[in-house]
Amino acid sequence: MSDQSTNVPAVSVIVPVRNEAGNIAPLVAEIAAALAGRRFEVICVNDGSTDGTEAELDGLKALHPFLRQVRHARSCGQSAALRTGMRAARAPILVTLDGDGQNDPAFLPKLIAALEQGAPRVGLVAGQRVGRKASAFKRFQSRFANAVRGAILRDGTRDSGCGLKAFPRELGLALPYFDGLHRFLPALIRREGRDIGYIDVVDRPRRNGTSNYGFWDRLWIGIVDLAGVWWLIRRRKRVPEISEV
Repeated sequence: MSDQSTNVPAVSVIVPVRNEAGNIAPLVAEIAAALAGRRFEVICVNDGSTDGTEAELDGLKALHPFLRQVRHARSCGQSAALRTGMRAARAPILVTLDGDGQNDPAFLPKLIAALEQGAPRVGLVAGQRVGRKASAFKRFQSRFANAVRGAILRDGTRDSGCGLKAFPRELGLALPYFDGLHRFLPALIRREGRDIGYIDVVDRPRRNGTSNYGFWDRLWIGIVDLAGVWWLIRRRKRVPEISEV
């Protein structure tokens, strides 16, 4: 593999993490194995962790030159971590996955290949989980949220909550930013006139720790976000086709 420290990466992997000290080392190793032979970097955005995540990442950086840690002084949420990672990334192609180990990095090459093959028409390739390993209640809340979102936004996506996604950095940074952005990427990418590609991915159980996200504490915020995204889509102006005469 090329020397990661002296080459500009072709792919930036963004991993939001919060209190994932027990999960991050095996996940970084899996990412490295999945992307062996490519020029890549891994940006772990430490969203105000209060456990040993920061120290764990510092130790891993000595072993993996491709690894970078960007830290929030306090937790700002997954969308903020994603935005921080996009801004810090050096590659034109971004891929994202969750830091709890439930997203399998083995699917990263498929996401990247589908994005490259579909460019420039395809602006996002999204993983769609099969065989969910979550609890029955969490599966219910996911189905409920996806059904409501799909009925209102008509984004054609059955699983917007899967962390495995690939998209161009330039396009990601051009999207309107708000807290909750990560749950509406397919609809916002379609708003920009781009198509969405889908890859079925196998869900895995969490290795260690507990989820940082609940249902009732974000339900009403999610409803407000949904209304806001609907408004953004309705207010999108047609981009004029310009030619010099």
